[in-house]
Amino acid sequence: MARCTEMGRDNPSGSRSGERARVLQTALRYFQQQLGLGFEDIYAPPPPRSFFADRAERIGELYHRIEGCTRCPLHKTRTHFVFGEGNPNAPIMFIGEAPGRDEDLRGRPFVGRAGQLLTKMLAAINFSREEVFIGNILKCRPPNNRDPLPTEVQLCEPHLHAQLTIIQPRLICALGRIAAQTLLKVTTPLSRLRGQVHDYRGIGLVATYHPAALLRNPQLKKGAWEDLLLLRREHDRLLEKNVR
Repeated sequence: MARCTEMGRDNPSGSRSGERARVLQTALRYFQQQLGLGFEDIYAPPPPRSFFADRAERIGELYHRIEGCTRCPLHKTRTHFVFGEGNPNAPIMFIGEAPGRDEDLRGRPFVGRAGQLLTKMLAAINFSREEVFIGNILKCRPPNNRDPLPTEVQLCEPHLHAQLTIIQPRLICALGRIAAQTLLKVTTPLSRLRGQVHDYRGIGLVATYHPAALLRNPQLKKGAWEDLLLLRREHDRLLEKNVR
């Protein structure tokens, strides 16, 4: 009788993502092929524990792995490392450029006046903060809230990539010119980036104004509302497509 050693030693619990299911189907086809060729003893190393861990566990493990980051000099002036927060299964990830003063003091993203406005913006399209994931490109506050330096982005963006790999959002909402230009690697004005869905590493990205800009210039709120409606429509379209 053919034996399959090690593979499947750790049983998955909970719902599997489509990616895991595809990997398991590929492994099954491999073993069937090997059996068809006459091999009786087939060995495969066990998958890493993280393969079967749920997203909440994996995002927690990522936090503990990078919270002490010292890749760039910003760690010397930070009060807190601002990882981000929200639903590890979020359909949308909202991304700003960097933490501000309030965020640095509390270790949470978008908690000042701009954060309160962001909460209202989410509610306007029937989302709560608990349903989405909110974060920044940089995890540490630049001195005096200056713009992120290219070297800082280069060193910190892999942390964002790791978050996206775990959360696998349907969409990204880039909050503000700097976040949108930094993610898309362009210098195009925000006015021309708005109103369309871009691609960021295979994920749709909608750009809009930073909530702080809306507090300074309330006349921009009409445009922000149009961006939020686009974001909601694209979310619903992707959801319906996935259901089908």
